[in-house]
Amino acid sequence: MKKHTTIAVAAVAAGVLALAACSSDASSDDPTTGAGDGDYSGETLTVMHYEGEDSAMGIAWNRAIEIFEEETGATVDLQVTAFEDLNASAEQLFDSSDAPDVSEYNKGNGTAGQLAAIGVIQNLDDAYAEYGWADKLGAGIDTIAMYNEDGVMGSGSFYGVPNYGEFVFLYYNADMFAEAGLEAPETMDDVLAAAEAFAADGVTPFTTSAQEYPMGQLWYQLALSQADRSWVDSYQLYTEPVDWTGAEVSYATETLAEWVDAGYISTDVTGMTAEDAGLQFINGEVPMFYSGSWWYGRMLSDITTFELGITNWPDTTLTPGSGGNIWVIPVESEQPELAKVFIDITMRPEVQALLGESGGLPVAANTDDIADEDAQALIALFNEVNDRDGLSFYPDWPTPSFYGDLNGVMQGLVNGDFTPAEAQAELEGYYEDYVSTVRD
Repeated sequence: MKKHTTIAVAAVAAGVLALAACSSDASSDDPTTGAGDGDYSGETLTVMHYEGEDSAMGIAWNRAIEIFEEETGATVDLQVTAFEDLNASAEQLFDSSDAPDVSEYNKGNGTAGQLAAIGVIQNLDDAYAEYGWADKLGAGIDTIAMYNEDGVMGSGSFYGVPNYGEFVFLYYNADMFAEAGLEAPETMDDVLAAAEAFAADGVTPFTTSAQEYPMGQLWYQLALSQADRSWVDSYQLYTEPVDWTGAEVSYATETLAEWVDAGYISTDVTGMTAEDAGLQFINGEVPMFYSGSWWYGRMLSDITTFELGITNWPDTTLTPGSGGNIWVIPVESEQPELAKVFIDITMRPEVQALLGESGGLPVAANTDDIADEDAQALIALFNEVNDRDGLSFYPDWPTPSFYGDLNGVMQGLVNGDFTPAEAQAELEGYYEDYVSTVRD
């Protein structure tokens, strides 16, 4: 990889998913050009993703599968995997005879960018031209779909298609807050007062996972709350060296250590998965969970015993988020043309509106088709971030191995194996081992 310009982050943060204004010119019942042409009876398309069946994406993509099978005559072999499993195996899987024909995959330099650079996923420039996907994505969101020859996002060729957006925010149990006489968490003082009150009452305030992504994203949000856009550019795009003892990283690491010591975060999180953490919140066992919009549809369907509250992390301009994960076509796909037809169906206004109604963030919907109040609440929350130029990508994007590196350090911080200073030094070592080789 080479040094990237600052344009990519700025473009995404300013332009991606402005849902109040984003719409498709196609009506909700107009088929997209090219989709479903021809009879593919007897053919099978293998589709892989890692979304829950009841998630917004799972619901919408199941509908896309129905449309695909109805219009093409082909059959879909749906293979649902785990995010972590695919993240670890994609380079080998996509270049093997077991490769799916089309798969959801993690976007960013260290993931999709790396696979694009080594030729494991297919160039989609011709498909973008045929189906007009760039026009549907709107300004900025194509940043995470494009990679240059070194695998750096934001320029070069198209290698993936995002059809939803995502960001990270605070879920809270409104009933637990009300019963404790606490205000909804609108400021950091509110968050800390609630954490202190719940801990004093024997209730762990936050659930999270240090084994998987949630705690790393919380660490990043805490750093972002002390950061500006130039720090994000340095961290994500290697524009300047990152000061790993500076105010941003130090605040994040020291705050998490303090929260563990104060009982705001349980030491049990070292062995918990993201699913474990989400279920603790859904089951009403804890009052706060900082995680992504990909949980929202499931929260709406699975929470039946309390009122769900959502709010952006307070007192910050910047927050983790981007366009969603992307559809990619592995180099060993046996049905690349059918894969493009399927991807195109997921971009139809009908499917996009269903994604929005189910609690997701569509990228090509007619927003007039989304009437659900809960969906509108999520869109409004996202637009708060977008309006302040807040989207700042994710903490694991800078290097191909930083996802596991960050999780390991978070576990060590919780276990007491690392002091905050030692944790920062570990992260700096992992980060610089890679970034120092690619920074100009």
